[in-house]
Amino acid sequence: MPSISENIIAIDLGSNTFRAISYDCVGQKWGADFERIVKTADGMHLTGQVSSAAIERIIAAAEDAKKVIAFEHSEVVAVTTAAMRMAKNRDEALERIRVKSGISFSVIDDAKEAFYTMLAVRNRLTLLEMAVGDFVLIDIGGASTEVMFYREGVFRSESFHIGIVTIAQQCSSAEEVRAMIKEALKPVGTYIEKEYASFGRPGLLVATAGTPTTIAAFLQGMTYATYDPHKINGQCLTLEQCEEALLALMALDDETRAEYVGVGKETLIMAGVIIVEEFYKTLGFTEAIIIDDGLREGVAIDHCSRVD
Repeated sequence: MPSISENIIAIDLGSNTFRAISYDCVGQKWGADFERIVKTADGMHLTGQVSSAAIERIIAAAEDAKKVIAFEHSEVVAVTTAAMRMAKNRDEALERIRVKSGISFSVIDDAKEAFYTMLAVRNRLTLLEMAVGDFVLIDIGGASTEVMFYREGVFRSESFHIGIVTIAQQCSSAEEVRAMIKEALKPVGTYIEKEYASFGRPGLLVATAGTPTTIAAFLQGMTYATYDPHKINGQCLTLEQCEEALLALMALDDETRAEYVGVGKETLIMAGVIIVEEFYKTLGFTEAIIIDDGLREGVAIDHCSRVD
């Protein structure tokens, strides 16, 4: 009978970050992990392409990940999302990455991305003994945001072209960001109204991905270097705290801000926090549970649940 690999490495190449983690399928234990801001979607709103500089950052991140995670004797399952889905030069970019790094990325659609993320978040909520019958989950990425509903085993999702990289690079002030995001959120509001009308308002909002976890970490005094997901998972983050974090982060100089949010993200965090705030308001919540687990963890869990 075919069998799964005992150890795998799951990689998520997003529109802003490269995230990798090792996983023991048999023991169901997480191992070493790696994360690097690579800005895959940098400049794409102007060119429609992944830039050569971004490709080189991705290749460099892959090589550095191999210094942290033992790739030998492990199966690698690598996926990439919105930026590569939209890139006109996708095939050329992915082939260049494969040749230079040895990693072959599969481009997944928004439905599969949402499924993997929901799988990881539900698994973490269960481990935290916070499993609930219904909730709405937001995954705010660099170029897209997925809104997912879970109700007693029924899963529904929709993806929207709202991301911290694509919006931040088109705006020069908080006012411009708020104006752009409010316009972009109109179809989100329509979708949410339809879901609420059909199934009712969920009892819980859950948020994952870099911006909400960064806000939660900053409020705990963690820097990018001292970030600890175990202290983030299950934390409650209120709308008021988001505004508090935004004001505090904007009062810092770029160098100090980068220490907290990561080099390359210091110019994006304002847009990210505002996007989180506006999603809270559109969904009608004043607080959310923050979960660090996301797409890469879902890829690992799903892969290990199936035979080759």
